[in-house]
Amino acid sequence: MTASFVEYLATALFALAIIHTFSVPVFARLANKGGPHAGMWHLLSEVEAVFGVWAAVLVACMVLFSGVGPAVSYVESSNFTEPAFVFAIMVVAASRPIIAVVDVLVKMLARMLPMRRELSMYFVTLSFVPLAGSFITEPAAMTLAALLLRDAYFRRHGQEGFKYMTLGVLFVNVSIGGVLTAYAAPPVLMVASTFGWDSVYMATHFGWRAAVAVIFSAAAATFVCRRYLLDGTIGVSATEEGRAPVPPIFMAIHIAFLVAIVLSAHHMPIFLGLLLLFIGFAYAYSHHQNPLLIREGLMVGFFLAGLVVLGGLQKWWLQDLLGGLPPAVLYWGATALTAVTDNAALTYLGSLVDGTSEHWRYMLVAGAVTGGGLTVIANAPNPAGFAILKGTFPDGAISPLKLLLAALPPTLVAAVMFLL
Repeated sequence: MTASFVEYLATALFALAIIHTFSVPVFARLANKGGPHAGMWHLLSEVEAVFGVWAAVLVACMVLFSGVGPAVSYVESSNFTEPAFVFAIMVVAASRPIIAVVDVLVKMLARMLPMRRELSMYFVTLSFVPLAGSFITEPAAMTLAALLLRDAYFRRHGQEGFKYMTLGVLFVNVSIGGVLTAYAAPPVLMVASTFGWDSVYMATHFGWRAAVAVIFSAAAATFVCRRYLLDGTIGVSATEEGRAPVPPIFMAIHIAFLVAIVLSAHHMPIFLGLLLLFIGFAYAYSHHQNPLLIREGLMVGFFLAGLVVLGGLQKWWLQDLLGGLPPAVLYWGATALTAVTDNAALTYLGSLVDGTSEHWRYMLVAGAVTGGGLTVIANAPNPAGFAILKGTFPDGAISPLKLLLAALPPTLVAAVMFLL
């Protein structure tokens, strides 16, 4: 495939955006020092802004070199349904009544396990909540798990190693935990209809492997961190202290909103309309709410929209590379490539390759979900967890390199299961 100048430029800017992502802690430290440019350093330290900013640079360059018409046509031809959906589901899933429902369910499951409550709550949050992503979608599972971890464990000062280990397991488990069905994981959703895969196929070929890997990694993290978990007490969100419990009717209404948005995930006008209706309802009964994650959700949507704009022009090298790999090499290639590009875009480009075998397709998707926890850009739900938890880390920033190292052990566990 012959690439155009704009495609070369988009790839160069994509590479700069990835380098910028790994440089975020440096900008965070500069912002914390203050000075006349502290605001700019703060903007550059926001991981959620990175790809949106570089996508804006790309569009500006397209206007300069190609004219306004082609630049506008390219942006309008891009599909922004996924960024908008992640924004909508993040706002609804993070509402107080939904968190209250999930908290009750997690405690019920934790009580059924033969271990101390401090350990069982942590284990359930890292295992069953990510697996629930196969039914409520991965972005919703990520949002719920991140909020539970933040309020129960991450508010304590220090313990950086514990936080990175937990974050690595969470990201990997959410990435692989959504493959029990054909509609919940973005990389699966992009190819399910093309490959003819339904939820029965996903459960029998991917789901049981993912479930074993998720439970094993969560159990291993619980065992390794047991002393830290037993030394402290399970925290309670400051916003819940002294407040009356949420009435069941409000829990039911919020669950109905969540289910409706999940069912309309492919229809942006419908789920955005539901979101606006939900926001109106939430403000009408604000005494039953925590502050909605509007800002955080918008930043995550901005991040993913930038990834769509920049990633849409990577086809010229990525598709040819995938098509030329044999299945065994493809698995590890997809795992590695996922770390530097969105895994949904990766599987979509792979689905466009003609004449592929069933084994090749399995390796493509398995590799894409295996590597989905290695970086913040690897899987669409990752920025949501990143946005919720980053304030509990030093300088308010999460080191991409430390995240990568923390995610390697659960990634290898997933690799063993998918390659069996």
